[in-house]
Amino acid sequence: MPVKVYVIDDSAIVRQTMQHLLQGVADVELAGSAPNPLLAAPAIARVKPDVLLLDIEMPGMDGLTFLRQQMATAPIPTVICSTLTTKGSEVALEALSAGAVAVITKPRLGLKGFLEESRRELVQTLKAAAQSHPRVGATASARSASSPAARPPVAGLHALSVNKPVVLGSSTGGTQAIESVLLALPADSPGIAIVQHMPERFTAMYAQRLDGLAAVRVREARDGDRLERGVVLIAPGGRHMQLRKSGGQYYASVQDGPPVNRHKPSVDVLFRSAAECAGKDVLAIILTGMGDDGARGMKALHDGGARTIAQDEASCVVFGMPKEAIKLGAVDEILPLDRVADAILRFDARG
Repeated sequence: MPVKVYVIDDSAIVRQTMQHLLQGVADVELAGSAPNPLLAAPAIARVKPDVLLLDIEMPGMDGLTFLRQQMATAPIPTVICSTLTTKGSEVALEALSAGAVAVITKPRLGLKGFLEESRRELVQTLKAAAQSHPRVGATASARSASSPAARPPVAGLHALSVNKPVVLGSSTGGTQAIESVLLALPADSPGIAIVQHMPERFTAMYAQRLDGLAAVRVREARDGDRLERGVVLIAPGGRHMQLRKSGGQYYASVQDGPPVNRHKPSVDVLFRSAAECAGKDVLAIILTGMGDDGARGMKALHDGGARTIAQDEASCVVFGMPKEAIKLGAVDEILPLDRVADAILRFDARG
């Protein structure tokens, strides 16, 4: 059965171009389109599409409001396709937190040419999204989390002692998964380095969002940042992040370079660097995501004696990256998402 895609976008060019692009794709079909959610809703209930391709800024009802309503009643895998200004990026990030599985950035100019050139990636994203299982948990605003002002200072010998680092990688569904894990951690948790596949403009805003919600401090990594207790470093979009060790401390190395496994930042790049500099003193975690990025890096960590954990299939939006790591024999333990934070604390308590 072909994947049925429904397009909601106020741009007639987008709707017409999508119809043209999907013609001739054997296993994907355009099930319909509408210029706004209010017109789309009855058709969606009738045709029951496998995937929504959703714009953000539209008349009548914006895409984020519609997405939240849809996820609360009848979740449908949703790919955001939007012109992302700074304001638009913030809203698209909210959409990912609300349950969207992917974001495609479209330009203001040359839109038709861009969509045609991106046909292969677009089709792959839609197919992968159709295999996802979007889940909506409690929103961050509804949770109880320490504000930055309430965080106890991390100082003295505790801050300067060698901390055993945690490295974490995720992709599709990871924005929600990471938020869930971090909100369950206390302020003095071990330092965590994270690669989440995200567009370049998103990671700084994502880190800022998490920093305002979690007890730990969260920031976009800069080259030379020390990975210390109570701090979470998010790899910047469009740059690779590695760990290096100097004077008994771990530091982030943020550099440019070619994509690895089609991604920049790449989970494999982070994991391999941790295997080289931290060996058995590191905990590696791989969460929900499409593809196999991180699987080989986790194998290197596992073979070096590191502790390795994969999210289980039942709690994943997409059981791709964890599945590939498990297939390689790279995983010590398979856990549901709600037990990952406890696993971090257990690892830290080993001393």
